[in-house]
Amino acid sequence: MKRSERLVSMTNYFLENPKQLKSLPYFTDMFQAAKSSISEDLVIVDKVFQKEGIGHLQTVAGAAGGVRYIPGFSKRSSLQFIDKLCRTLEEPVRILPGGYLYMSDILGNPKMVNQIGRVLGSAFSEAEIDVVVTVATKGIPLAYAVASFLDVPVVIVRRDPKVTEGSSVSINYVSGSSRKIQTMVLPKRSLQEGANVCIIDDFMKAGGTITGMTSLLAEFNANVKAIGVLAEADDEEEDRVVENYTSLVKISNVDIKQKQIQVLPGNFTQKQG
Repeated sequence: MKRSERLVSMTNYFLENPKQLKSLPYFTDMFQAAKSSISEDLVIVDKVFQKEGIGHLQTVAGAAGGVRYIPGFSKRSSLQFIDKLCRTLEEPVRILPGGYLYMSDILGNPKMVNQIGRVLGSAFSEAEIDVVVTVATKGIPLAYAVASFLDVPVVIVRRDPKVTEGSSVSINYVSGSSRKIQTMVLPKRSLQEGANVCIIDDFMKAGGTITGMTSLLAEFNANVKAIGVLAEADDEEEDRVVENYTSLVKISNVDIKQKQIQVLPGNFTQKQG
Protein backbone atom coordinates (compact mmCIF):
# COMPACT_ATOMS: atom_id res chain seq x y z
CA MET A 1 0.00 0.00 0.00
CA LYS A 2 1.33 3.44 -0.93
CA ARG A 3 1.83 6.01 1.83
CA SER A 4 -1.01 8.19 0.50
CA GLU A 5 -3.36 5.19 0.60
CA ARG A 6 -2.10 4.21 4.05
CA LEU A 7 -2.71 7.71 5.41
CA VAL A 8 -6.28 7.74 4.13
CA SER A 9 -6.97 4.29 5.59
CA MET A 10 -5.35 5.19 8.93
CA THR A 11 -7.30 8.46 9.18
CA ASN A 12 -10.54 6.65 8.48
CA TYR A 13 -9.72 4.05 11.15
CA PHE A 14 -9.18 6.68 13.84
CA LEU A 15 -12.33 8.60 12.93
CA GLU A 16 -14.38 5.40 13.08
CA ASN A 17 -12.78 4.19 16.34
CA PRO A 18 -12.30 7.17 18.66
CA LYS A 19 -10.62 6.68 22.06
CA GLN A 20 -9.67 3.07 21.31
CA LEU A 21 -6.06 2.37 22.28
CA LYS A 22 -4.05 0.39 19.71
CA SER A 23 -0.41 -0.62 19.83
CA LEU A 24 2.11 0.25 17.11
CA PRO A 25 2.45 -3.43 16.03
CA TYR A 26 -1.30 -3.43 15.35
CA PHE A 27 -0.78 -0.88 12.58
CA THR A 28 2.41 -2.48 11.27
CA ASP A 29 0.49 -5.74 10.83
CA MET A 30 -2.54 -3.98 9.34
CA PHE A 31 -0.56 -2.10 6.70
CA GLN A 32 2.44 -4.44 6.39
CA ALA A 33 4.80 -1.53 6.95
CA ALA A 34 7.86 -0.83 9.10
CA LYS A 35 7.46 0.74 12.55
CA SER A 36 9.43 3.78 11.44
CA SER A 37 7.02 4.36 8.54
CA ILE A 38 3.97 3.94 10.77
CA SER A 39 5.44 6.36 13.33
CA GLU A 40 5.92 8.98 10.61
CA ASP A 41 2.35 8.40 9.39
CA LEU A 42 0.99 8.91 12.90
CA VAL A 43 2.79 12.25 13.18
CA ILE A 44 1.24 13.39 9.88
CA VAL A 45 -2.27 12.30 10.87
CA ASP A 46 -1.93 14.01 14.25
CA LYS A 47 -0.84 17.29 12.63
CA VAL A 48 -3.78 17.24 10.22
CA PHE A 49 -6.29 16.46 13.01
CA GLN A 50 -5.00 19.40 15.06
CA LYS A 51 -4.86 21.73 12.06
CA GLU A 52 -8.46 20.90 11.14
CA GLY A 53 -9.54 21.27 14.76
CA ILE A 54 -11.07 17.82 15.03
CA GLY A 55 -8.93 16.38 17.84
CA HIS A 56 -5.51 14.83 18.26
CA LEU A 57 -3.67 11.53 18.64
CA GLN A 58 -2.67 10.61 22.18
CA THR A 59 0.37 8.40 22.74
CA VAL A 60 0.44 6.12 25.78
CA ALA A 61 3.88 4.84 26.80
CA GLY A 62 4.69 1.42 28.21
CA ALA A 63 4.30 -2.21 27.23
CA ALA A 64 0.50 -1.91 27.25
CA GLY A 65 0.59 1.48 25.55
CA GLY A 66 -0.11 2.63 22.04
CA VAL A 67 -1.97 5.43 20.32
CA ARG A 68 -5.59 6.56 20.28
CA TYR A 69 -7.63 9.29 18.70
CA ILE A 70 -9.11 11.86 21.10
CA PRO A 71 -11.94 13.58 19.18
CA GLY A 72 -12.34 17.32 19.49
CA PHE A 73 -13.92 20.36 17.94
CA SER A 74 -11.95 23.60 17.74
CA LYS A 75 -12.98 26.49 19.95
CA ARG A 76 -13.34 28.73 16.91
CA SER A 77 -15.71 26.33 15.15
CA SER A 78 -17.66 25.78 18.37
CA LEU A 79 -18.16 29.50 18.98
CA GLN A 80 -19.21 30.06 15.37
CA PHE A 81 -21.80 27.31 15.66
CA ILE A 82 -23.11 28.61 18.99
CA ASP A 83 -23.47 32.10 17.51
CA LYS A 84 -25.45 30.64 14.61
CA LEU A 85 -27.59 28.67 17.06
CA CYS A 86 -28.37 31.83 19.07
CA ARG A 87 -29.51 33.68 15.94
CA THR A 88 -31.65 30.72 14.89
CA LEU A 89 -33.39 30.51 18.28
CA GLU A 90 -34.06 34.26 18.32
CA GLU A 91 -36.58 33.98 15.48
CA PRO A 92 -39.89 35.45 16.80
CA VAL A 93 -41.95 32.66 15.21
CA ARG A 94 -40.48 30.27 17.79
CA ILE A 95 -42.46 31.81 20.65
CA LEU A 96 -45.29 29.49 21.70
CA PRO A 97 -48.26 30.23 23.98
CA GLY A 98 -47.18 30.25 27.61
CA GLY A 99 -43.72 31.58 26.77
CA TYR A 100 -42.33 28.26 25.56
CA LEU A 101 -39.76 28.08 22.79
CA TYR A 102 -40.15 25.85 19.73
CA MET A 103 -36.98 23.75 19.21
CA SER A 104 -38.35 20.55 17.67
CA ASP A 105 -37.07 21.47 14.20
CA ILE A 106 -33.52 21.75 15.56
CA LEU A 107 -33.78 18.46 17.44
CA GLY A 108 -35.15 16.86 14.28
CA ASN A 109 -32.38 18.14 12.00
CA PRO A 110 -29.67 15.43 11.82
CA LYS A 111 -26.95 17.84 10.68
CA MET A 112 -27.76 20.35 13.43
CA VAL A 113 -27.98 17.66 16.11
CA ASN A 114 -24.68 16.18 14.95
CA GLN A 115 -23.01 19.58 15.32
CA ILE A 116 -24.47 20.01 18.81
CA GLY A 117 -23.12 16.57 19.69
CA ARG A 118 -19.64 17.55 18.45
CA VAL A 119 -19.59 20.78 20.45
CA LEU A 120 -20.88 19.22 23.69
CA GLY A 121 -18.81 16.08 23.19
CA SER A 122 -15.64 18.13 22.72
CA ALA A 123 -16.15 19.59 26.20
CA PHE A 124 -16.11 16.08 27.68
CA SER A 125 -13.66 14.29 25.37
CA GLU A 126 -10.87 14.19 27.96
CA ALA A 127 -13.15 12.71 30.64
CA GLU A 128 -13.36 8.95 31.05
CA ILE A 129 -17.02 8.60 30.07
CA ASP A 130 -18.51 5.09 29.94
CA VAL A 131 -22.10 5.95 29.02
CA VAL A 132 -24.33 8.90 28.09
CA VAL A 133 -27.61 9.12 30.03
CA THR A 134 -30.68 11.15 29.10
CA VAL A 135 -34.37 11.24 29.96
CA ALA A 136 -37.08 10.52 27.40
CA THR A 137 -37.89 12.01 25.01
CA LYS A 138 -36.51 15.24 23.52
CA GLY A 139 -33.02 14.71 24.86
CA ILE A 140 -32.60 11.39 23.05
CA PRO A 141 -31.29 12.77 19.69
CA LEU A 142 -28.73 14.93 21.51
CA ALA A 143 -27.62 12.02 23.70
CA TYR A 144 -26.98 9.81 20.67
CA ALA A 145 -25.05 12.60 18.95
CA VAL A 146 -22.78 13.10 21.97
CA ALA A 147 -22.42 9.33 22.48
CA SER A 148 -21.47 8.85 18.83
CA PHE A 149 -18.76 11.50 19.20
CA LEU A 150 -17.42 9.86 22.38
CA ASP A 151 -18.00 6.32 21.07
CA VAL A 152 -20.00 5.17 24.12
CA PRO A 153 -23.50 3.68 24.55
CA VAL A 154 -26.69 5.55 25.48
CA VAL A 155 -28.99 4.78 28.41
CA ILE A 156 -32.48 6.29 28.50
CA VAL A 157 -34.27 7.11 31.74
CA ARG A 158 -38.06 6.86 31.37
CA ARG A 159 -41.08 8.11 33.23
CA ASP A 160 -42.84 4.72 33.24
CA PRO A 161 -41.42 1.18 33.44
CA LYS A 162 -41.43 -1.02 30.33
CA VAL A 163 -42.33 -4.69 30.65
CA THR A 164 -39.77 -5.60 27.98
CA GLU A 165 -36.88 -4.11 30.01
CA GLY A 166 -37.21 -6.31 33.09
CA SER A 167 -36.92 -5.22 36.70
CA SER A 168 -36.22 -1.54 37.26
CA VAL A 169 -35.12 0.97 39.87
CA SER A 170 -37.45 3.95 40.32
CA ILE A 171 -37.34 7.15 42.35
CA ASN A 172 -39.66 10.06 43.01
CA TYR A 173 -38.31 13.58 42.62
CA VAL A 174 -39.60 17.14 42.72
CA SER A 175 -39.60 19.00 39.41
CA GLY A 176 -37.65 22.22 39.80
CA SER A 177 -40.03 24.30 37.66
CA SER A 178 -43.49 22.88 38.38
CA ARG A 179 -42.74 21.72 41.95
CA LYS A 180 -44.65 18.53 41.20
CA ILE A 181 -43.62 15.06 42.34
CA GLN A 182 -42.65 12.93 39.35
CA THR A 183 -41.19 9.47 38.80
CA MET A 184 -38.08 8.24 36.99
CA VAL A 185 -37.33 4.62 36.08
CA LEU A 186 -34.14 2.90 34.94
CA PRO A 187 -33.85 -0.86 34.19
CA LYS A 188 -31.31 -2.68 36.38
CA ARG A 189 -29.58 -4.21 33.34
CA SER A 190 -29.08 -0.90 31.54
CA LEU A 191 -26.20 0.43 33.63
CA GLN A 192 -23.22 -1.24 35.26
CA GLU A 193 -22.46 -0.34 38.84
CA GLY A 194 -19.77 2.32 39.18
CA ALA A 195 -20.04 3.53 35.58
CA ASN A 196 -18.79 7.02 34.65
CA VAL A 197 -21.76 8.93 33.29
CA CYS A 198 -22.37 12.00 31.16
CA ILE A 199 -25.91 13.41 31.52
CA ILE A 200 -27.36 15.15 28.45
CA ASP A 201 -30.63 17.10 28.25
CA ASP A 202 -32.19 19.50 25.78
CA PHE A 203 -33.42 22.19 28.19
CA MET A 204 -32.81 23.09 31.80
CA LYS A 205 -34.81 25.56 33.86
CA ALA A 206 -34.31 25.00 37.58
CA GLY A 207 -32.54 21.67 37.11
CA GLY A 208 -35.03 19.41 38.86
CA THR A 209 -34.97 16.77 36.12
CA ILE A 210 -31.17 16.57 36.11
CA THR A 211 -31.13 16.38 39.91
CA GLY A 212 -33.64 13.54 39.68
CA MET A 213 -31.40 11.68 37.21
CA THR A 214 -28.41 12.21 39.49
CA SER A 215 -30.32 10.72 42.42
CA LEU A 216 -31.41 7.76 40.31
CA LEU A 217 -27.87 7.15 39.10
CA ALA A 218 -26.69 7.16 42.71
CA GLU A 219 -28.73 3.97 43.17
CA PHE A 220 -26.31 2.35 40.68
CA ASN A 221 -23.26 3.92 42.39
CA ALA A 222 -22.62 5.70 39.10
CA ASN A 223 -20.19 8.62 38.88
CA VAL A 224 -21.63 11.69 37.15
CA LYS A 225 -18.55 13.06 35.39
CA ALA A 226 -20.28 15.65 33.18
CA ILE A 227 -23.63 17.36 32.57
CA GLY A 228 -24.43 18.98 29.24
CA VAL A 229 -27.55 20.85 28.11
CA LEU A 230 -28.44 22.47 24.82
CA ALA A 231 -30.25 25.45 26.38
CA GLU A 232 -30.74 26.83 29.86
CA ALA A 233 -33.27 29.37 31.07
CA ASP A 234 -31.95 32.55 32.65
CA ASP A 235 -34.73 33.03 35.19
CA GLU A 236 -33.88 34.97 38.35
CA GLU A 237 -37.09 33.78 40.01
CA GLU A 238 -36.00 30.15 39.79
CA ASP A 239 -33.47 28.71 42.23
CA ARG A 240 -31.00 26.68 40.19
CA VAL A 241 -30.40 23.33 41.88
CA VAL A 242 -27.65 22.22 39.48
CA GLU A 243 -24.29 23.97 39.55
CA ASN A 244 -21.67 22.01 37.63
CA TYR A 245 -22.98 21.82 34.06
CA THR A 246 -22.18 22.97 30.53
CA SER A 247 -24.74 24.81 28.39
CA LEU A 248 -24.47 25.96 24.78
CA VAL A 249 -27.08 28.76 24.85
CA LYS A 250 -28.98 30.74 27.46
CA ILE A 251 -32.58 31.90 26.95
CA SER A 252 -32.41 35.18 28.83
CA ASN A 253 -35.68 36.83 27.86
CA VAL A 254 -38.92 35.82 26.12
CA ASP A 255 -41.31 38.74 25.53
CA ILE A 256 -44.62 37.29 24.29
CA LYS A 257 -46.25 40.69 23.71
CA GLN A 258 -43.36 42.17 21.75
CA LYS A 259 -42.58 38.85 20.04
CA GLN A 260 -38.93 39.10 21.01
CA ILE A 261 -36.44 36.53 22.27
CA GLN A 262 -32.96 37.14 23.62
CA VAL A 263 -30.61 34.20 23.30
CA LEU A 264 -27.02 34.41 24.53
CA PRO A 265 -24.10 31.97 24.49
CA GLY A 266 -24.18 29.60 27.47
CA ASN A 267 -21.34 28.90 29.90
CA PHE A 268 -19.57 26.68 27.35
CA THR A 269 -17.64 29.78 26.26
CA GLN A 270 -16.30 30.46 29.76
CA LYS A 271 -15.49 26.81 30.41
CA GLN A 272 -13.42 26.59 27.22
CA GLY A 273 -11.63 29.81 28.27
